[in-house]
Amino acid sequence: MDETRAATSTPPQDDGARAFSGRKQEASVMDRVKKGCTSFYASSQETLGYVKAFFVGWGKKITAKSEKEAAEADLKTAKMQVQATEAAENLKNGT
Repeated sequence: MDETRAATSTPPQDDGARAFSGRKQEASVMDRVKKGCTSFYASSQETLGYVKAFFVGWGKKITAKSEKEAAEADLKTAKMQVQATEAAENLKNGT
């Protein structure tokens, strides 16, 4: 009969270990929130970079006097989009 009681009873829990794991979990939640906010900020900046590139390229294309200037405007737009993407990736990666 003593064996069945020993098997069914739960061992005492260490309050210190439970408190420590709670802090660790709380820290990971904060890390996820921080990472999410950083990711949102980077994506917003990337989107604004794309919009800026579009309007700069569009304006240069409209005011182009030759086909060569229009092609240069397209290249500038593409370059600005790449720069916006790289900046967002660097921000997300923390570099």
